[in-house]
Amino acid sequence: MLYLLLFVATIATDQWLKYWTVNTLELGESTPFLPHIMQLTRLHNYGAGWSMLSGKTVLLVVLTAVMLIGVAALLFKKIVRHPLGVIACVLVLGGGIGNMIDRITLGYVVDMFDLLLFNYPIFNLADCFVVVGAILGCIYYLWLYEKYDAKKKESADGTEDSASDK
Repeated sequence: MLYLLLFVATIATDQWLKYWTVNTLELGESTPFLPHIMQLTRLHNYGAGWSMLSGKTVLLVVLTAVMLIGVAALLFKKIVRHPLGVIACVLVLGGGIGNMIDRITLGYVVDMFDLLLFNYPIFNLADCFVVVGAILGCIYYLWLYEKYDAKKKESADGTEDSASDK
């Protein structure tokens, strides 16, 4: 139930912040957020990160859908069971769906976080969820998957070996 709440919260907070941005800022307009660190700037991104595949909305929707189906399968098939792995998947799903909603309904993604410390593309909360989920997913896979979730095989002597030990 907690994972479902996290999933709903990721989508809801992302969509609320995008709604606020669209209803508060004109396209290209900025407002201070964290002085000298970050401002909020309304931008419409017709591509993916760094505006890659700009204008290829259908392709981005299809690629995102395939990725989301793959992540959801990890959860539904119980391949990922450890809490950190599940949280990682939920964050990726929530962020991916948040951006998918924009792409399907608007034809672009609303971005707003504009770093002032260095030159970096403007991004949104859904992007943050996907990146944090991916980082947690890497941590999970590198240090926890083998111990907690990898399928175990019984060796000839009757002891359990993980599938990757062979």
